[in-house]
Formats: sequence, structure tokens, C-alpha cells
Amino acid sequence: MRCPFCGSDDTQVKDSRPAEDNTAIRRRRICPDCGGRFTTFERVQLRELTVLKKTGRKAPFDREKLVRSFEIALRKRPVERDRIERAVSGIVRRLESSGEVEISSEQIGLQVLEALKSLDDVAFVRYASVYRDFSHAEDFEQVISEITAKISRDMDPE
Repeated sequence: MRCPFCGSDDTQVKDSRPAEDNTAIRRRRICPDCGGRFTTFERVQLRELTVLKKTGRKAPFDREKLVRSFEIALRKRPVERDRIERAVSGIVRRLESSGEVEISSEQIGLQVLEALKSLDDVAFVRYASVYRDFSHAEDFEQVISEITAKISRDMDPE
């Protein structure tokens, strides 16, 4: 593994342990040349996925882009990093085991919305506003009323 600090090809693994519900291996590494320390993750990849964009363009699936989407939606929200990783790993697992090689960006967006709905209501509204292309305040009101109705149903002791 190449050192991200000095570019040396000779890095050493100092510690390995399971991560993300045993779906990955976390490795702590050190560079003997510059002394830099960094972490890598090793995951099983069942198949190469391709994302079919709305424009018709195709792009390789990028797990880190999915993580960034969650991080942007959850910015300054009280959600632990482990929960984000579990949500992302769950989505990737479902996509890889679907049997499809090409997955539409819409399918991925719907899975992100579903995951955010269970993680944080504010993040859900943030992501939905971009995903559903909100243009008016009424769009926000509609989603917030859906969330409020769900909360009322969940809290109703019937």
C-alpha cells in the first residue's frame, strides 16, 4: 500500500481488526520512510457495479461517493460514524447481491432516502430536497407533514 504522505511503496501493517459488522477489515499502517500513520479498509466486492445516470451516462459505482452523500446530509447532526458505515454497507450489499450489474442512480437514491429516514429526519429532508429537486417551500412542507404523520402514528398507543 502506497503511503499517502510521501508516496513510499513500503508501508507496514501495525494492527488489523474486523470493522463494520465484520464486513471489512480495518488496518492501521505506518510508513517506515516518513513515519506517517494511516488507516485502510479491506472489503469483499462481489461484482463490479455500474451506475446508470439520469442522463444515460454510465459511471463505475463509487462507495466513497455514497459515504460523502450521507456525510453531507448528516453534517452537524448527532449520528455516529458507525451507523453511517452500517447504512452504506447495507446499501452496497443489497446492490451487489441484486444480481444486476447496472444500477440506476434513482435506485441508489431511493435506498439512501430509506436509510436516512431511519437515521435522522433532518438529514432525510436535506437529502430529499436535492434528490426530489425541491423548488418551493410547499415541497418541504409536504415532506415534513409526512414525517410528522409518521411520528404521530408511531407514538399513538392504540
